[in-house]
Amino acid sequence: MSAPLPIVAIVGRPNVGKSTLFNRFAGHKRALVEDQPGVTRDRIAEEVEVEGRRVLLVDTAGLDPAADSAIASAVQDQVREAIAGADAILFVVDGQAGLLPQEQELAAELRKSTRPVLVAVNKIDAPVHAGRTLDFHALGLGPIRAVSGEHGSGAWDALEELVAALPAGSAPGGEADGALRVAIVGRPNVGKSSLLNRLAGAERVVVSDVPGTTRDAIDVQLEVDGHRHVFVDTAGLRRAGRRDRHVERGSALMTVRAIERAEVALVLMDAGEGITDQDLRVLSLVRERGCACALVVNKWDVVEKRDDPGDIRFLDDAIERRLRPMSDTPVIRISALTGRGLGRVLPLARRLGAAARIRIPTSALNRWLTDCVERHEPAMASKGVRKRPIKFFYATQTEATPPTFLLFCTDPKAIQAHYRRFLENRLRETFDLAGVPVRLRLRRRSEDRHE
Repeated sequence: MSAPLPIVAIVGRPNVGKSTLFNRFAGHKRALVEDQPGVTRDRIAEEVEVEGRRVLLVDTAGLDPAADSAIASAVQDQVREAIAGADAILFVVDGQAGLLPQEQELAAELRKSTRPVLVAVNKIDAPVHAGRTLDFHALGLGPIRAVSGEHGSGAWDALEELVAALPAGSAPGGEADGALRVAIVGRPNVGKSSLLNRLAGAERVVVSDVPGTTRDAIDVQLEVDGHRHVFVDTAGLRRAGRRDRHVERGSALMTVRAIERAEVALVLMDAGEGITDQDLRVLSLVRERGCACALVVNKWDVVEKRDDPGDIRFLDDAIERRLRPMSDTPVIRISALTGRGLGRVLPLARRLGAAARIRIPTSALNRWLTDCVERHEPAMASKGVRKRPIKFFYATQTEATPPTFLLFCTDPKAIQAHYRRFLENRLRETFDLAGVPVRLRLRRRSEDRHE
């Protein structure tokens, strides 16, 4: 299994420019940015390369200074969540607003951590404003760097300095040797903890009808029929705009960490509520992180108790229709309450884990590539007014978990997105990789080059 990426968490008050910095590092607008506190977006994580090292950048929701007597406690709760899930902290403050009491509360928690911390004093948009950083030395944290998320000055330098402070191999491991690591993820209150307890045969985690009972990622080791598993029950992932409680925002980071460390993810949905946009977002996040996954339709007993048999057909049709962009995702129906269908969960997880770890011989890959091109040739590449056919030479596998393949051809930039999807789908069909994200990397090789 590939080593999990180090996580760099961006933390700070609302409206200090965290999302602007996140978008700049990501290279495109992944987060909504408006000049008002509390504006969030659907995705919170982006893999970026910093000085040759890949890290997972996570943008947390702002520390909301709600007008109540528990403000200090709430701030500290979220900070502890962020610290627990991250390997390094980019602490963003507003150079125009100056040092505020909430940031001193945050700094008090950060000083207890052994993680690298860098204070990015944002909105220093001109050299004449550089003196505004001086107040923030009172936080007792360092280094402190002036940045401008809007204009970009100093931003990458600050991130590079923070990542350089990470020790090699800093991402936590802890997997039992030979055990399959499985994350149980989904929206709040879809039955993640109930499923884990059923599989473990004991009340290993708290189960409640109150959404959000689980806040941390909880590891449970389980051996069945000689197969070892490490199951991770995670906090529910709400839509970003609804992560309105401090601890839930930190829990989202913990869930990303659990996905990052897992080989397989079981994405639970509530059959009684039907498949939602957030279910699809969670599936997309899992696949984006390269984790093999299946959709587990829980609470199926609720649907079966209904008088109208059309409800079952309607739900099945809705799932099939909405999963079309991820149509290879396996779907199983269970009831964690009654035990229905639970005998299929572990075999499916093991099959997905084996597929994610697959190593395909180069000879088999090249037979697959030849068959693909014979079935469907790529569109010709334009060279001025002329068009030339694109030739593929050979393919080889470079990594597993997720399976990653390198394909050599005459013009990688001319390969269209639909043809890449065709190749990915043929890979899954040929080598039984349903539910497993595959990565295709194209590299140029000239026709007259001899190997």
